[in-house]
Amino acid sequence: MGRGKVELKRIENKINRQVTFSKRRNGLLKKAYELSVLCDAEIALIIFSSRGKLYEFGSAGEDQRVTDCIVPLDLGARSRVFPFLPPPFSL
Repeated sequence: MGRGKVELKRIENKINRQVTFSKRRNGLLKKAYELSVLCDAEIALIIFSSRGKLYEFGSAGEDQRVTDCIVPLDLGARSRVFPFLPPPFSL
């Protein structure tokens, strides 16, 4: 017997929300790694927390490629590329 579907809505309890974010972030990073190994795929994954903290995964030099693309962007360009981030943020 499998689990039921989770209703997709914001978790109001701050502690529960942080725990869920941490668990799902780790699961997503693990899946990205597995996909890169099993399928010999180049993966670049960027996750920003609600506080703007950066988490990333890059396979075979992809992390450097992502950094090369993001760092040179000025604040205006970053807000167009990443409109979901609250300004200002730092890498």
